[in-house]
Amino acid sequence: MDAVNPDAQRVVRAEIVDSGPSVDEVLAAVRHPAAGAVSVFVGVVRDHDGGREGVVRLDYSAHPEAAAQLAEIAEEVARMPGVQRVAAVHRRGELEVGDTAVVCAVSAGHRGQAFDACRALIEELKARVPIWKKQLFDTGSTEWVGL
Repeated sequence: MDAVNPDAQRVVRAEIVDSGPSVDEVLAAVRHPAAGAVSVFVGVVRDHDGGREGVVRLDYSAHPEAAAQLAEIAEEVARMPGVQRVAAVHRRGELEVGDTAVVCAVSAGHRGQAFDACRALIEELKARVPIWKKQLFDTGSTEWVGL
């Protein structure tokens, strides 16, 4: 482990990307011989939001510091009990219904630790990382979320 930042080896990916993310790559990144469990969250674009039907596309935008904020959250999660490795990848740009928007994965010694850490990772990502989405509806109207 890194002597300056002991969590550096545990956070294997914390990125904002223009394509992907690959569930298989994120899952492979968190594998660890001491981990008896891996929990994965995959967020996909749905055809409705906030009680409104007809979403056809999203356009995600990210603040220039979004990746650094995501890395900070991943480091916090890496310090949770039993956690071995942490990865989180969020997409930016245009996505269609059914596309993968975010993948989070955590490996830990036991399933409860993995579940708790993965849930904390996605919840903190959604609450703190400056990523916004513009929704396009089948009517041609748009709506910004997260501003």
